[in-house]
Amino acid sequence: VQLQASGGGLVQPGGSLRLSCAASGVTFGTRGMGWFRQAPGKEQEFVAAINWSGGDKYYADYVKGRFTISRDNTKNTLYLQMNSLKPEDTAVYYCGASRTGAGSSLTLKNWYDYWGQGTLVTVSS
Repeated sequence: VQLQASGGGLVQPGGSLRLSCAASGVTFGTRGMGWFRQAPGKEQEFVAAINWSGGDKYYADYVKGRFTISRDNTKNTLYLQMNSLKPEDTAVYYCGASRTGAGSSLTLKNWYDYWGQGTLVTVSS
């Protein structure tokens, strides 16, 4: 099983980035997927999650209205479009594959079986 996250980088405040997470060796189309992040010196926190079909999405309050999660099951790929980025969004972003396909448990990292290696997002002027 491999989750390959990409798309991170350095961006100015107010800018945008699109993260991708390519999955292989996992039944992508039946699993809920999520993005979590970890800032320096802080614990990993939930960012966004999506159910198996893409019909239900969950967002942390601090990204709601700025970030959009989506998935393409034909390409086994998860996305996170991040707009209006703030310095406090600086973190390593991890994609995860949950052992459940749907439900609010997708917001809990303990429900995830597999993780990508992380991609660094730095928001700074």
